[in-house]
Amino acid sequence: MRILVTGGAGFIGSAFVRGLLERDAARVTVLDALTYSGNPANLEPVAGRPGLTFVHGDIRDAGTVDEVMPGHDAVVHFAAESHVDRSIDDASPFVTTNVLGTQVLLDAARRHAVGRFVHVSTDEVYGSIEKGSWTEEQPVAPSSAYSATKAASDLLALAHHRTHGMDVVVTRCSNNYGPYQFPEKLIPLFVTRLLDGGRVPLYGDGGNVREWLHVEDHCRGVELVLRKGRPGGIYHIGGGAELSNRELVERLLAACGADWSSVDFVADRKGHDRRYALCADRIREELGFAPRIGFEEGLARTVAWYTENRAWWERTGGNALTAART
Repeated sequence: MRILVTGGAGFIGSAFVRGLLERDAARVTVLDALTYSGNPANLEPVAGRPGLTFVHGDIRDAGTVDEVMPGHDAVVHFAAESHVDRSIDDASPFVTTNVLGTQVLLDAARRHAVGRFVHVSTDEVYGSIEKGSWTEEQPVAPSSAYSATKAASDLLALAHHRTHGMDVVVTRCSNNYGPYQFPEKLIPLFVTRLLDGGRVPLYGDGGNVREWLHVEDHCRGVELVLRKGRPGGIYHIGGGAELSNRELVERLLAACGADWSSVDFVADRKGHDRRYALCADRIREELGFAPRIGFEEGLARTVAWYTENRAWWERTGGNALTAART
């Protein structure tokens, strides 16, 4: 199978590419614009594999996409502007990348008769839920510019299935963590700051609740959907580990040998969703997916990776950022 992976030098996309190339003989083309969070070093473990081709290009560039698309059997679309705080400051790159870029990819995939298009999305499209968990039938109700543009791209993808009969599948995942994550998100930001003996900021009262999923489990779920998912289907990929930010920070402090004296409580983010929770029954029952990496194990492995790979995160300049990212 020849697979085009957009955003394949980013955190989740590179994990997907590394996993594919380490497990089987798939041929993978990575299309990545290498913006601030895209990093060729994320692909170094598989850089010598004969099945890997890298194209430096932007999904918004219809000419580039039209050159790259022919000959692929499937598209797995990770590329996105993904950070809520940045979308609050300036929504325009989120609209052009997440919405226009997805439309460019979908149109090219249709023109070139690509067999399957997997659109990777987020639980944030649903807004906030006080109790229980969302099923795939829940209407989208995004709160931020980031989640609004992801919801729009989801709907574009599903519309191409309904209108044109394209083989489109959408995945929505809970919060990811693991190695190679750019240090603007909560876990790598806190770990890198604490390893340097610095201070860390926590939004509001720390009571916002998220469900955590190791990036390797997420990528296994995406690969299952790529190979077996129903055309036109939506699949939740949830981690099952639900923690308040305060509970998460407590674990991070312990893992890094710090205490609460290192934490600054800062003004809450605008429109900050209180809680996310996914019902993942569909992917479990239809495709046999279940997370393999427990949160305590995954967090310990993640902290160890950042401890052992200081050169990687120091090159990003990420731990100079000033706000907690979730």
